[in-house]
Amino acid sequence: MTTAEERRLTEDRNRTAYWRRWGPYLSERQWGTVREDYSPDGSAWDYFPHDHARSRAYRWGEDGIGGISDNHQRLCFAIALWNGEDPILKERLFGLTGPQGNHGEDVKEYYFYLDNTPSHAYMKYLYKYPQQEFPYEQLIQANQQRGYFDPEFELIDTGIFNNSRYFDVFVEYAKNTDEDILIQISVANRSAETKTLHLLPTLWFRNTWSWDESSEKPNLRQVELQGTTHVIQASHPTLGDRWLYCQSPKALLFTENETNLERLFGTSNSSAYVKDGINNYIIHGQTNAVNPDQTGTKVSAYYQLTLEPEETQIVWLRLADTAKLSNPFQTEFETVFNQRKQEADEFYQRFTPDQSSVDACNIQRQAFAGLLWTKQFYHYVIEDWLKGDPTQPLPNRSYARNAEWIHLFNDDILSMPDKWEFPWFAAWDLAFHMIPFAAIDPDFAKRQLDRLTREWYMHPNGQIPAYEWHFSDVNPPVHAWAVWRVYQIEQEMYGRADTEFLERVFQKLLLNFTWWVNRKDNNGNNVFQGGFLGLDNIGIFDRSAELPTGGYLEQADATSWMGMYCLNLLAIALELAKTNPVYEDIASKFFEHFLYIADAINHMGDTNIPLWDDVDQFFYDVLHSPQDEYHYLRVRSMVGLVPLFAVTVLEPQVLDQFPDFKRRFEWFIHNRPQLQRHIASMEQPGKDSRRLLAIVNPERLKLILQRLLDEEEFLSPYGIRSLSKAHADAPYTFNVDGQTHQVAYEPAESTSGMFGGNSNWRGPIWFPVNYLLIESLQHFHSYLGDHFKVECPTGSGQWMNLSEVAIELSQRLIRIFRCNQEHNQPGNRPVHGGQALFQSDPHWRSLILFYEYFHGDNGSGLGANHQTGWTGLVASLIQQCGTDNQLAQANRSKSLLKTAF
Repeated sequence: MTTAEERRLTEDRNRTAYWRRWGPYLSERQWGTVREDYSPDGSAWDYFPHDHARSRAYRWGEDGIGGISDNHQRLCFAIALWNGEDPILKERLFGLTGPQGNHGEDVKEYYFYLDNTPSHAYMKYLYKYPQQEFPYEQLIQANQQRGYFDPEFELIDTGIFNNSRYFDVFVEYAKNTDEDILIQISVANRSAETKTLHLLPTLWFRNTWSWDESSEKPNLRQVELQGTTHVIQASHPTLGDRWLYCQSPKALLFTENETNLERLFGTSNSSAYVKDGINNYIIHGQTNAVNPDQTGTKVSAYYQLTLEPEETQIVWLRLADTAKLSNPFQTEFETVFNQRKQEADEFYQRFTPDQSSVDACNIQRQAFAGLLWTKQFYHYVIEDWLKGDPTQPLPNRSYARNAEWIHLFNDDILSMPDKWEFPWFAAWDLAFHMIPFAAIDPDFAKRQLDRLTREWYMHPNGQIPAYEWHFSDVNPPVHAWAVWRVYQIEQEMYGRADTEFLERVFQKLLLNFTWWVNRKDNNGNNVFQGGFLGLDNIGIFDRSAELPTGGYLEQADATSWMGMYCLNLLAIALELAKTNPVYEDIASKFFEHFLYIADAINHMGDTNIPLWDDVDQFFYDVLHSPQDEYHYLRVRSMVGLVPLFAVTVLEPQVLDQFPDFKRRFEWFIHNRPQLQRHIASMEQPGKDSRRLLAIVNPERLKLILQRLLDEEEFLSPYGIRSLSKAHADAPYTFNVDGQTHQVAYEPAESTSGMFGGNSNWRGPIWFPVNYLLIESLQHFHSYLGDHFKVECPTGSGQWMNLSEVAIELSQRLIRIFRCNQEHNQPGNRPVHGGQALFQSDPHWRSLILFYEYFHGDNGSGLGANHQTGWTGLVASLIQQCGTDNQLAQANRSKSLLKTAF
């Protein structure tokens, strides 16, 4: 049966209603971003600090707490708060800049994405606001006194939440129609004392008029409708009119969303009403800071709530496209809220196999909610940014970041890695985001993947932009994999085969593939160099910088990613060949290219050495010195596991369906036998007469899996580590000019400043690569069958087929978030580590944070704590393999993940 949410998505697809026009599109940090940086030297963190944010108009976007905006971020809504103690209004989330944090940038607030649906017809957000003065300076100073070997000093460590001295502020949205949004703000006093909270739901226009004289300025003003005086009319030249109905506020406070030049730069303001006017009215009692004429471009409805211990008070507002609501808060208001909540429950029921597992449902629901809340309006036009604006001084840039991306014109709703710590799109992050997105909203997933290959994103040379700090950096080429998987998921779940999407993106990916071949294969020998490839500090050296030895690296991971890329494009080409025979030729091209890459990584000819080390029986990067010498860099890391990702299986009917492709396939088997050395056999049919294409053959697969499944190496109780634990006792060292470079097993935060020290690939568990490992094992199982077994864990005497191993790894990853009674104290979640408040307090224990990565030994969360994007893959794992009870009864040979063809 089609759910109400699915019907809304259909209406949006058919453009009969625009349910996605309004959504959670505000950033959670616009300050300190590259977009707002007009400094000479590119020091974005210093040019626009947090202290400026309340007083200075943004150029390219807006931020807020639990907020929404339209899809072009013309009109914005969010909450502001004051506890009577803080020196400033709480209008945005606070955190440390990259230089301030001992492990890089770090948000220092507690907020949670509790629910959301793809149409954003229902959304729920929680912010925990301390009742004592927020310790801004303490957080900065304490973290600056700590080093790389110390954990981060968190807000919870200050004791500010002791004795439950905080407010829980829930913000909920329920759409009556696509343009009629009901807003409910519930404030709960968790302390044992009566406390007052100043609540200021705020409506404002993004400032577009200060940068261009020809831009018409919008307007907010108080109006009286049907005898109701607490109504704000918002008039915008392109959005039209909207009305915000406010339930009995103490006052409506108007000002302008314009920079307070006097406070920041010591020059005169053109108006007495500036961006921080409401802040100055509330905090400092400056009655002349707000406009008595009840007009402006920013307005707050002011509520002063006095709450008894454990009391909850509720405030209602309504943002609508009509001025005809005579009773905006009648019975219908609660009815719509209840209905949208019920519809959200109905929609998500299909994605959790075991509805009896309340914990699994909760984890998955919050993962999906985080994905949806982490959508953001992203606006960045490089040419305008470099030149400056007509009404502003010309930028003085000695360092013009991203100047080679002059074509880039971004003005879209995009999926962010984390809207505070990483409030900008990242190419390979986004690819992983789209896997769980494809289940709940394939239209959005396809649009995102398509966007990054459009001419206003992709460079004319074919490169996909990496991220705003350096668009020219290189992320792993996983875009084709994501496109193929999204296509498959939509086809499997919704019965729609969108070949138009597949073909459109495929054509652009051909350009990107060519860029890789031309730019990242130094010697034209099918061995690639990609730099850091998103794995930051995983190597002995910074792989994106000039090597201290000189020369260059021949990278096992870059080469394997390209092998995987070939197979992904091969899969897409064969799918398109079902309706257009021309694609058979293209499929043959990628089949041939894959064979050459697989041969190169395993052999590389007589004068060079392969990236497979026969001594260690593992894949390594190889250092090619200026003296034409080759050295294995024997860091046993995820770099050596990436070759497992380059695998796919050909079904016999696929070969039969494409006789030209089959003929070329057989020709290579018989006429290029040297290309099959050390790689998976294409000639020997496997289970159900399938054929295997893989860099790693079954013999080497067993050798790699011995290490992968060894609990003293890669296998953690919570997934696969990014670096072997063997390096804890035996760090890898390399001497250059009297200096020793070392890589040791570090299961938690990074102990070096490489890449800002804010992420660590030397031991922790990362979800994206774990997910690809699981998928690869399923592919291998579909060819090798149940009889191919490995010891799991190594040395345990327990033998599993590869599907069972994939299930085991999935369960270990899910276990990070589960109330785990087997490996921890009863009821504790490994993700929260030793944080007692999260583990035991009833108002905290069901709340989930989806961190960037996880401790290699105990599973506790590390890095960005709202990186729901790729860590949200846990929602897909729950959907695919269910709960422990289900798995115990399941057919262990059943594939969790669909094979390539």
